[in-house]
Amino acid sequence: MILTEHEKSILSGASGTVGDQMAMELVTESARMLGADRLVEIHSSHIDGCLYHGDSGALYCEKLAEQGARVKVPATTNVGALNLLKPDQCRLPAHQRKMASRLMIAHDKMGCAPSWTCAPYQAGARPDLGQQVAWGESNAVAFANTVLGARTNRYGDFLDIACAISARAPLYGLHRSENRLARLVLEVGNLSPNLIRQDVFYAVLGALIGQLAGETVCVVNGMPKGATDDQLKALCAAAASTGAVALVHIAGVTPEAPDLETALGHRTAEKTMHITRDMVISTRDALSLAEDDQIDSVALGSPHFSEAECRQLLRLAKGVNFKVPVYICLGRHTLAAIESNGADKALVELGVVLVVDTCVVVTPILPSTPGVMMTNSAKFAHYATGNTGHLPVFGTLSECVASAQAGRVIRDQTVWS
Repeated sequence: MILTEHEKSILSGASGTVGDQMAMELVTESARMLGADRLVEIHSSHIDGCLYHGDSGALYCEKLAEQGARVKVPATTNVGALNLLKPDQCRLPAHQRKMASRLMIAHDKMGCAPSWTCAPYQAGARPDLGQQVAWGESNAVAFANTVLGARTNRYGDFLDIACAISARAPLYGLHRSENRLARLVLEVGNLSPNLIRQDVFYAVLGALIGQLAGETVCVVNGMPKGATDDQLKALCAAAASTGAVALVHIAGVTPEAPDLETALGHRTAEKTMHITRDMVISTRDALSLAEDDQIDSVALGSPHFSEAECRQLLRLAKGVNFKVPVYICLGRHTLAAIESNGADKALVELGVVLVVDTCVVVTPILPSTPGVMMTNSAKFAHYATGNTGHLPVFGTLSECVASAQAGRVIRDQTVWS
């Protein structure tokens, strides 16, 4: 390892706190394991390790905090296992609830911004083009690389906080320019122009990208310009869930990919695949596992719902109440925005259950008896059964709203024709 004098000083304990030394040890040892010969200075971090998966995570972070570790770069927090504004909303057993709370408190003590959202890029955390960062949470990683042009690998729980404390990350993978060039081309130009502009298409395309690309950096060619953050959010989340995707070049959209040739580094692609309508429909259908038309709930907001999506749902509902509960997961920044104009009350009056700081697929909030959950999120659909026991039905936001009002699945096939 080639370390700077500052890094050597922290690593040896000659300067900094014991917690700083512990974090630097973890980062440098990870770098060795990953084959990196040096570290890279980072400018921000998004911490995924604040979601409770067992006592060891809480004890680890508490030890760092007790030993004086504090983040050296702006660090946002991903979802926790609790809605801190409504702790009883989650059905975790007493011990797990206590440890989940301690884990979130430990990150607060270390100086992390208590954002508690899986969409930090919609809460103001938007690193600049080319900026080196160390982010956890797969959708946020994919968004940072794909949409913002920042540079990060998929940092796992507990290494992310060590990177934030040391302001360093292993210099490997997507931190290096040569590893960010696309090798696989996915052509969508033959699809209907109307279809590829639909919100739901971005989620389905993302799920297909994950299946086809795995961890290979690919470039999607033929997409229209002007995609919204919410559309790109859905694509990145789906691709990072069905595959190990951390960077998708979208020609004309991704900052590093103004065109196909630039995304490829002016080389010939190793492989080119043409996306057909049949492939899209097959991917869409695979996101639904329930065979019955009856639904027990609707879950939205993976990644967290934005203010624009809340407004869109209200427009679609047209004041008609829901027959099944509709869970909307969102960050505190979005909650504050909709509270300022009364949209929160309008949503609750329709039958919406607002879930803040966490998500219904990572902690027990949905009804304990497994049922059928409808969603417009490919990520929710991908993880629903394994994490909650509920069978997913995937559809557009419009279909989710109509289905919640009817208490059964309502389809509009014109979107796909």
